[in-house]
Amino acid sequence: MNSTQLTNNLYFKKRAKAVRKYLNHGEQIQMNVLHYLTDAASETEWGKEHAFGGIEKYEDFAARVPLNTYEELKGFIQRMREGEADVLWPGQVNWYAKSSGTTNDKSKFIPVSKEGLQNIHYRGGRDCVATYLHNNPNSRLFSGKSLILGGSHAPNLNTPNSLVGDLSAILIENVPKMVEMTRIPSKSVALLSDFEEKRDKIARAAIGKNVTNISGVPSWMLSVLHRVLEISGKERIDQVWPNLEVFFHGGVAFTPYREQYKSIIKNPNMHYVETYNASEGFFGIQTEPFDPAMQLMLDYGVFYEFIPMSEFGKENPTVLPLWAVEPDVNYALVISTSCGLWRYIIGDTVKFLRTNPYKFIITGRTKHFINAFGEELIVDNAEKGLEQACIVTGAQVKDYTAAPIFMDENAQCRHQWMIEFAKEPADLDEFALILDRSLQSINSDYEAKRHKNITLQPLEIIKAPTGLFDLWLKQKGKLGGQHKIPRLSNSREYIDELIELISNETKS
Repeated sequence: MNSTQLTNNLYFKKRAKAVRKYLNHGEQIQMNVLHYLTDAASETEWGKEHAFGGIEKYEDFAARVPLNTYEELKGFIQRMREGEADVLWPGQVNWYAKSSGTTNDKSKFIPVSKEGLQNIHYRGGRDCVATYLHNNPNSRLFSGKSLILGGSHAPNLNTPNSLVGDLSAILIENVPKMVEMTRIPSKSVALLSDFEEKRDKIARAAIGKNVTNISGVPSWMLSVLHRVLEISGKERIDQVWPNLEVFFHGGVAFTPYREQYKSIIKNPNMHYVETYNASEGFFGIQTEPFDPAMQLMLDYGVFYEFIPMSEFGKENPTVLPLWAVEPDVNYALVISTSCGLWRYIIGDTVKFLRTNPYKFIITGRTKHFINAFGEELIVDNAEKGLEQACIVTGAQVKDYTAAPIFMDENAQCRHQWMIEFAKEPADLDEFALILDRSLQSINSDYEAKRHKNITLQPLEIIKAPTGLFDLWLKQKGKLGGQHKIPRLSNSREYIDELIELISNETKS
């Protein structure tokens, strides 16, 4: 072991030990973070306006700072993008992550400060490695290369030395030299904007390397891995990279992709580690291999609050600090960060499975659900239902979205699913039946609305042609990077666009 590896191992062991301290000190750790944030920003425009200098308790912070969506902060962020300093965070912020959480044309630009880059995003990446090595002490992770997928970036307005782009591109652009030496592809390839060109060049650059670990969004990484197989002529990825041992994944739920990965990576010692890393921050890591829940990372530059979804959208909802949350309650996540986001409603929903330590799952989005008829179907329900249908039928789902079909003249309505299969079920009707029954067993509100077909009729599945979702994203200029398919929608906007696209492709 060389000196660099020894230093790394000592650091990772120290961090793994620090994370274990989360067990009994959650409130203290989070209050330390809150004091750091408010002290650091006390002389900014936002800090002065909300009297950060006088904040001593959590209650002071909650009373002085309002809840915010992007709309409330957009004007401040725009001024920051134009080069103004000391607005939401001290100094001038030069990096902006272009949010790609939806396929809406409207973009959000999330500030990424120097402090946030180091004590949120990079710390999260290091802690992924720390927890992995703690669980796998015989790992050979550092004996080879890391294949890391990223997006692209572009100049930010006319502000000198300021750029905007996918968070992954920002991380790659600023990665330390030591990490740059161990990762592939080269920065010039990693930051290409054309995903199809990038995918091909990444595959060709990586085939001859000793890749031990891969990181990225499951859907886009799978596309790259299939290109690797096409070029190499191999049937399995472990034939190309026999020392591949772990996939650090995040961005979208892994459930629809798990079987597809297992079909092309047969190594029995392959590991999969889920992370919760968003444009707004790095929040969670799967710290135990056989526990699907992630551990909330408490000592980064992020202070967490939670709104019970039963109160979300009310004028004055209950807002809870971390130490007041309860298991099995669906919460909207609220964050304050060292990037200048203050009591920011990120748009994700989470549920804690336990609170000592704080282990949670992502249940969906505050806007991505179907509740057209009181069924309150969330993304977590959809993922579990699809998983069960795939297990029973042997199918594999590549992508999907679902929306309601509203009541017709006979007062009948249903959910309509557009599903692109990586492996089709032998009987699509059977798949639909199992999915429907699984959703009823998971969600009592959905079950009640499906009772005797009185309100909701059996769900309908439209089988999407191969490549439909990629084509849809490509037409919107959102193919690759961190862009995602909106899984559930209370409106028919997305699914109608897809149906129209099928019709147009058929005509042509």
